[in-house]
Amino acid sequence: MGRPVTHSRTRIHDLLGDSGLAPRRDLGQNFVADPNTVRRIAHLASVGPGDHVVEIGAGLGSLTLALAETGAEVIAVEVDRGIVAVLRTVVADLPNVTVVEADATTADWSALLSGADSWTLVANLPYNVATPLVCDLLDDVPVIRSMLVMVQREVAERLAASPGSKQYGAVSVKVAYWAKAAVVATVPATVFVPRPNVESALVRIERREPPATDRSGLFTLVRTAFGQRRKMLRRSLAELVDPGEYGAAAVSAAARPEELSLADWCRLADAVSARAAGAAR
Repeated sequence: MGRPVTHSRTRIHDLLGDSGLAPRRDLGQNFVADPNTVRRIAHLASVGPGDHVVEIGAGLGSLTLALAETGAEVIAVEVDRGIVAVLRTVVADLPNVTVVEADATTADWSALLSGADSWTLVANLPYNVATPLVCDLLDDVPVIRSMLVMVQREVAERLAASPGSKQYGAVSVKVAYWAKAAVVATVPATVFVPRPNVESALVRIERREPPATDRSGLFTLVRTAFGQRRKMLRRSLAELVDPGEYGAAAVSAAARPEELSLADWCRLADAVSARAAGAAR
């Protein structure tokens, strides 16, 4: 594109000051103020000419500029009207960037992403919406085939956690159902304006074909069990799972939820579904 990525710390302060704006805590606004960091994110996203990228929480355009530099087509989504005005100025001469003022939690994604059948999400997500937003996009927006999201480090670890770890929970199972996830980098607090009190990390999430399991039944079991994660399954799931179904699923009724892999959860859900189907006949 020929345009340098120039959002240094000074540039961020100038953009805010010239517009009479300040970072909004209610929107979790922490702007990246390091060109090397945003170029690293764009590189890790593995996007380029011919690719379609959607960026959520584009802010002042630090990451937007780095993504545009790859040659990809970029839709930059931002909810803050004041910031949107600045963002439009920042990317005004970039033909491969479209700025959309929208709330990502309520956006019409089918309309927004109608221009292609495969998208990559690259985003610095506000900490307060990161987990539900990632889960909702996995559930409801299949054209987003991959994600590279920057989130609070502990959130990143939960999204990509493996069975048996203390970070493993219901959200880990949800992500594993839809995708393969891994923490690929950490990001220090020092690169943000304002500086947050936590470290961030980048998670890569690659969508894959989900297991052929009753999704509703599966996640009912998962949510219920992890809601009482210190209890053995035979106690936390007493109202949902008959004792014999543990044997049918080759799952120990004495296990705790964090001990079960996605495959274990699917077998247990299948056993419960089989019993329900038999009762209905």
